[in-house]
Amino acid sequence: MALEHHDLAHEFPEFKERIHELKMNDAHFQKLFGQYDEATTKIEALEKEESPVADETMEDLKKQRLALKDDLYAMLKG
Repeated sequence: MALEHHDLAHEFPEFKERIHELKMNDAHFQKLFGQYDEATTKIEALEKEESPVADETMEDLKKQRLALKDDLYAMLKG
């Protein structure tokens, strides 16, 4: 099964320039962006692994990523 990549530029291609601008100029955005990227990397690594992972662990990571994505999206729109 092909894995879908969830980096912010793929999630919000219409905000590619705004993402870059905020990454360069907004410390809070940089922090949230780093946390989002870290969560995405963990999720993608777990999805690629053959070893089982608890459903709760994966669900918690996805919830964390979604909350970060919501916060980042609000900043992109604002």
